[in-house]
This record gives sequence, structure tokens and C-alpha cells, in this order.
Amino acid sequence: MSYPSLNFALGETIDMLRDQVQSFVAKELAPRAAQIDIDNLFPADMWHKFGDMGLLGITVPEEYGGAGLGYLAHVVAMEEISRGSASVALSYGAHSNLCVNQINRNGTHEQKLKYLPKLISGEHIGALAMSEPNAGSDVVSMKLRADKRGSVYVLNGSKTWITNGPDANTYVIYAKTDLEKGAHGITAFIVERDSKGFSRSNKFDKLGMRGSNTCELFFDDVEVPEENILGALNGGVKVLMSGLDYERVVLSGGPTGIMQACMDLIVPYIHDRKQFGQPIGTYQGISFKLADMATQIRAAELLTLNTAWKMDQGTMTDGEAGMAKLFASEVLGKVADEAVQIYGGMGLMDEGPVERIWRNARIERIWEGTSEIQRHIIARELLRPLLR
Repeated sequence: MSYPSLNFALGETIDMLRDQVQSFVAKELAPRAAQIDIDNLFPADMWHKFGDMGLLGITVPEEYGGAGLGYLAHVVAMEEISRGSASVALSYGAHSNLCVNQINRNGTHEQKLKYLPKLISGEHIGALAMSEPNAGSDVVSMKLRADKRGSVYVLNGSKTWITNGPDANTYVIYAKTDLEKGAHGITAFIVERDSKGFSRSNKFDKLGMRGSNTCELFFDDVEVPEENILGALNGGVKVLMSGLDYERVVLSGGPTGIMQACMDLIVPYIHDRKQFGQPIGTYQGISFKLADMATQIRAAELLTLNTAWKMDQGTMTDGEAGMAKLFASEVLGKVADEAVQIYGGMGLMDEGPVERIWRNARIERIWEGTSEIQRHIIARELLRPLLR
């Protein structure tokens, strides 16, 4: 038994996409979610299946092997995959949005022809490397250097907390190309896995999102050809900042999907679990929790879908993207916590479904801009007219 999805009429194409992804996830991904978490192994076979379904290049034109759909469709896919496995969805978002969509939006025709088809088919896995040990929220303070030597740039330094880092074939990397220009001296590069001098640490053993592998990347005189600059030389901040809003909105589909997974568990549980001779769902204390959870989920999904729709229309603002990311991730924390409370002692059991959801939920308030950063972005936009 599953909680009825809070679906909306989003048009025939997107509604059909939701149905297809939902069916696939229920049959092939959700039954494996617990074991993926226990084994902490990246399910590489899923990438070929996602590729066959056209999910890895949803926002990419058909010319390069994509589906030619928009960000609303991407959010829907992210939501349904997250409902089946939060960790697989995390890797999916890092691949399809942080890497594939960045190359699609900023790459040359030649770069797109070279890298996108294999990423979209699932033959290759993608990642984006932005964070460093001392450059998280303050990302422009990054230290990775890229020095020009003839027709190549030589990279030295490291990146950390890189989702898909251990498994990727293609990386979008940000590095300092002019130390004196600060934020305007950063350039984005496409780096290949087998580049000489490029290495990866062992994957991190994380609290949650196990099976979505994360590691540190090391660059020791890694030579990257000039034609692998993504966007303009010293234009990396423009690539980075222009992509963040897209990333935050698409990845907001993760929390809404995880919340749906919570309800898939809670609704049958409070019907079947009996105390004092009756289902616990008949008690006001539990039924009110259920009502609050359902209301919060609907509000988060409405906000996320509306923001994605505005993104497709070209009318979305930074603050609106921040609102979607902030609200969806914060509400998820509350819903996951209430799910553990409703399950009681069983909610704390290792490798249990609710315990796994609670662990997976925690990162959503951190990655792709912390809740504090989102509040800063929202407030800045609201106050901007007053500061002119």
C-alpha cells in the first residue's frame, strides 16, 4: 500500500513521464533501496536503464541525444526517483543537472558532441567539482589553480565532497586561472577521468545517502587542453552562479520525493499498528501529525513545481529558487523527524526504512547551498529595491 501521490495536471508529456518513472522505480529501484544503503555500493547498472528511458538528458536537445524537455520535467523525474531511493536520486541529480546540464548550457557545439551522448546514454557518469576543504559556502575562495602552459592548462590542488567523484568519467571542474582577479579569475573546465596526475580518494563513509559515492579529488600537474574550457576564460563564476538556480530547483524535487516515501510508509503503518485495541491512526495525536505532514508536502511540491515552471518560462528569480530549496529541504527535516516519532522505537532501528529516510534527509539542508545561504539569497533579493 502506498500513499496516493500529490500529482498535478502538468501536461500530457510530463504526466506520462511521471507515470513511466514511477512505474520503473516501483519495480526496479525501490525494492533495492535498502540493500544499496546497507552495501553502500553505487548501482552503476541503473545508469544504463536511466539512459534507455531518456532520463539522463531531459533538458538537452535531441541533437545531442537528449529528450528536449524542460526543468519541470526534470523536477518530476527527480521527485519520483527520490521516492524510490534518495541516494540514487542524489547521484542522478549530480549527473543529469550539475554535469550534463552545465555542459549543455555552457559548452561549445564540439564539446557537446564529444561529451553529452555518452553521458546521456549512461555509458559515462558525470560529476561537478566546486567545493574545497576551505571553500564551501564561500566557494570563490577556492585554491585549485590552473596555470597556462602552451596550449594546455595545468591544474594543481584538490576538491572535496564530490558526489559521483569515485565513479565519474567526466567532471566539470572550477579552478583559479588568475589569482589577482578574485572571483573574476575563475574558469570552468571539462576534465576526463583518465587524465594523467588526476586521482581520487577512497569514498567517504557518510551518515546518509549511502550508495551515492562521495570523495576528494586530487590534481597533480593535470594537463587540460584549452579547448576543454567550459564557457569563457575567467568566466567560471558566471557559469557557476548561473547554474546554481537550475541546480537548486531541480534538486528540490529530491525532498518532495523523499517526503512521499515517508507517507508511503506512515499511512499503512498507522492503520496496521494497534495500541489499546485500535489503530494508532485513530488517535488525534497521530492523525494531526498526519494532517500536518500532508499539508507541508503539498505546499513544498506546489512551490517546487511552480518555480520549475517559471524557470521554463524564463521568469524565475534567484530568490524564488532559494525559496524552493529552503522550504522543501526544511520541511523534509520536519516530516522525516515526525516519521521516526510515529514509528517510535522501531523508527530508530538500524537499516529500517524510516531510520534510513531520516539519515538521508539531513544532507538536503546542506548541499547545493545551506539553508542559511538560501535565507541570505532570499533576503538580499527582497531588500535590493531598498538598497539602490
